[in-house]
Amino acid sequence: MPTQWSPSSWHAYPIKQQPSWPDEGEYDAALKQIAAMPPLVFAGEARSLQSALGRVAAGNAFLLQAGDCAESFDDFSADNIREKLRVILQMAIVLTYSMGVPVVKVGRMAGQFAKPRSADTERIGDIDIPSFRGHIVNDAAPTEAARIPDPERLVRAYHQSSSTLNLVRAFTKGGFAALDRVHAWNQEFVATSPQGQRYDRLGVEIDRALRFMAAIGMDTETNSNLREVDVWTSHEALLLGYEEALTRRDSTTGNWYDCSAHMLWIGERTRDIDGAHVEFLSGVGNPIGCKVGPSMTGEEIISLCERLNPAMIPGRLTLISRMGADHVEDRLRPLLRAVRESGHPVVWACDPMHGNTYTAENGRKTRHFESVVNEIEGFVRAHRAEGTWPGGIHVELTGEDVTECLGGGDDVTDLDHRYETVCDPRLNGRQGLELAFRTAELVRGDDNGS
Repeated sequence: MPTQWSPSSWHAYPIKQQPSWPDEGEYDAALKQIAAMPPLVFAGEARSLQSALGRVAAGNAFLLQAGDCAESFDDFSADNIREKLRVILQMAIVLTYSMGVPVVKVGRMAGQFAKPRSADTERIGDIDIPSFRGHIVNDAAPTEAARIPDPERLVRAYHQSSSTLNLVRAFTKGGFAALDRVHAWNQEFVATSPQGQRYDRLGVEIDRALRFMAAIGMDTETNSNLREVDVWTSHEALLLGYEEALTRRDSTTGNWYDCSAHMLWIGERTRDIDGAHVEFLSGVGNPIGCKVGPSMTGEEIISLCERLNPAMIPGRLTLISRMGADHVEDRLRPLLRAVRESGHPVVWACDPMHGNTYTAENGRKTRHFESVVNEIEGFVRAHRAEGTWPGGIHVELTGEDVTECLGGGDDVTDLDHRYETVCDPRLNGRQGLELAFRTAELVRGDDNGS
């Protein structure tokens, strides 16, 4: 094994969850093309995010990481990006006012294309075909031809990510994110939600704050702090060839950064301490995350902390818990204790989605809204018991009115009405905003809504 890290040192380590590219020459050519293109993000932006996450690690801010399960080539549009961003901004306002701390907003967007799979193939009728691995690799159509990995998709993913980033930057700096506008959207939700009365108290508090700011002369139309926000991007760093192609040396610090996104994370299936994914992300300067499932031990989590953040830099490492609602307290508390006693300054975030997936009677994968809330509730209780900060949530959602997760205030019951995900089920926009209200209640200890 290499003793010194480089952007290519991961090649010497065992790797999981990689497609079998049929033509290595075409694959190499696509990566060379990407390597010659401009970076999607800049090292200074990644450092700014790390600084913001450092405040989360210290208990002085909260992380909201949200967006698509897997971005699609087929549903790519300005409207979809705008609506996804809109619900993230709405959720952030609710969380900020409830907890009285800044909310660090990180989108699962502009690069969240690749998906790990439980098996290399799936059975369609009487034949086995390659599994769908996200639009960056192959197509979701259930045919053998559609599932052949195509390296040109890597290039297409780069261009779509670039376009998404351009729109996100325009929306967040051009008045779309103005505080009074976002609050008006939330007021509309409260007025039309079956649970609206439950959330009215917080809405009244926000109204009072806005009136106070107006009374002392703070104009939301001219004050940049009230009109502009920072929204960073993130994705699972699964296809390491793509990530290496976008890794660049920073001219300011001389350090290497993966310029495909501001933040990258390692999934539950690829977090082997001696694996290629841990090796690659151990050497880039970006803030990074790592999923933590129910099989994780205290010894393993400390080894990961030491491997991924040996300098103990606050904000460098986010541990994303995904235990399942029935297990989160019992499984999480020993890990919280181990990390706290080790002194590692991590961000703890809750992924309440992946441990609560099941197959409905109609054969569709789904999640129930109350199970999602219950996992966050257990996550918060575990942190209170251990004296640590429940630093954030990590959720799959869309701004569209899909019917992929059951329940919520609007009581989604018909999965077939608008089941549009290319992979895992997502919360719709109204479920996402309701989750923010419910999370706000839990974190501030007001879970009865009184």
